[in-house]
Amino acid sequence: MNEAPEFDPERDLALSRLIRAPRSTVWRAWTDPERLARWWIPAPFTVRIDRLDPVAGGAFVTRMSEDGSLFTPHLDAIFLAAEPERRLVFSNGLDSGWRPARPFPVAMTAHIAFGEHAEGTDYRVIVRHGSEADRDKHERLGFFDGWGSVTDALAALSEAEA
Repeated sequence: MNEAPEFDPERDLALSRLIRAPRSTVWRAWTDPERLARWWIPAPFTVRIDRLDPVAGGAFVTRMSEDGSLFTPHLDAIFLAAEPERRLVFSNGLDSGWRPARPFPVAMTAHIAFGEHAEGTDYRVIVRHGSEADRDKHERLGFFDGWGSVTDALAALSEAEA
């Protein structure tokens, strides 16, 4: 399955952006721990990438810090799919040890698509939730500001490297 999942407006949130950089550059920003750490968390927070194995079944574990010294858990997830320069899919519904999880603040599955575009990468994100209530909670907690700001940072990094 190479296509993006069908968007369900009652349970899903989405964003898209043209990133003026090749897909290989945007993919590298997602899959290289040093690059990921430069954009994955909205400022003023910083992130530590504990585990990043972008293959199906691989771990995705990050910690965040407000002061740069005390790091607290941020994400403990697994990759469900990874097709180089095409898509990444991860979920926090299972932790990196493949155990069922009750993630805070909400369980989700994120589908990241890296499409071809004449000017760079057609970058699309669909974040799927189990219920409309979870979707609404994620939106109220700032999905568009948070995911939007990190997408801006991803674009800035990728475009600077291109």
